[in-house]
Amino acid sequence: MNLAAATNESLAEMSNVLVYSSMAVYTLAFLAHIAEWVLGSRSKVGRTAAALTAPAQAPAVRVRQRDGGTAVLDKPKVVTRSAAGARDVPDGPGAAGGDEKGDLYGRIAVSLTTLAFLVEAAGVVARALSVQRAPWGNMYEFSLTFSTVAVGAYLAFLLAGKNVRWMGLLLVTTVLLDLGIATTWLYTDSDQLVPALHSYWLWIHVSTAIFCGAVFYLGAVATLLYLFRDAYENKLAQGGTPGGFARSVLERLPAAATLDKFAYRVNAAVFPLWTFTIIAGAIWAGDAWGRYWGWDAKEVWSFITWVAYAAYLHARATAGWKGRKAAYVALIAFACWLFNYYGVNIFVNSLHSYAGV
Repeated sequence: MNLAAATNESLAEMSNVLVYSSMAVYTLAFLAHIAEWVLGSRSKVGRTAAALTAPAQAPAVRVRQRDGGTAVLDKPKVVTRSAAGARDVPDGPGAAGGDEKGDLYGRIAVSLTTLAFLVEAAGVVARALSVQRAPWGNMYEFSLTFSTVAVGAYLAFLLAGKNVRWMGLLLVTTVLLDLGIATTWLYTDSDQLVPALHSYWLWIHVSTAIFCGAVFYLGAVATLLYLFRDAYENKLAQGGTPGGFARSVLERLPAAATLDKFAYRVNAAVFPLWTFTIIAGAIWAGDAWGRYWGWDAKEVWSFITWVAYAAYLHARATAGWKGRKAAYVALIAFACWLFNYYGVNIFVNSLHSYAGV
């Protein structure tokens, strides 16, 4: 059989056009998010500073009388830090700064992101139809699908009513970076796969790996922003004065406790699926190579990633490892996932490398 003849070149070319078109729309969404942050009102931020600096004043004590003449001391509410490192402070007003003009640009940005997502998803589907197989047989296709799923997960949170628009600018920026790397260095012509990859496990194992990575990515973004926001709240609580950029940007983010909770929940929710991904890969390896586990580089780093996220979840369940310490573990875990994605395929000889870059 002539494998090259099995490729629909028209659909393959259409996929390329759709991918580049999505990059153009993502660029417009990026500019709209920038406008949201820049044009959003700065006069409506400052609630975190107010909440954390108010207790620094000498607490007034009010005396009131109960029936019978007993004196009761009323102390004002003091913002305290819990064992998890969270403070009783309000979430920021968002990237738009609570401003109508900024919010308008934010809505435009979300609309453009949705359009770009649909165009990119059409490009992934066209790529699949061009070869009549799952569209994640190499790193180029994996990258396309990964960024599509990441944006889809973000939009799903918005559709569910979750306030995650604060993630939009960083998400669109990294998606553009991902697509730029994919189209520049990772591009592979649409073609059939080697016989070992012609298995229904390709649909199951790789699709779950992509979904897990996309959700882990959202958790990593929230974790990184948590560290910046927590440092900002720490400085305010100690009576420091952050710079203008910090006040303009970090003040608009959700409270550190909110970001920390979001990151933990998404990582915890997808961790069982990552466990299934490794198990599914082992079963497929048994069918394709005659052994379930052979300490191949991809297998090893998948397991290292699993151990890292397991350590993070365990740390979160231990009082002494909540907050910043657990956040560092979460970022290390995602770094392991990234190395498994890029590093193993590019720099390490692996049985998985026959799928091509």
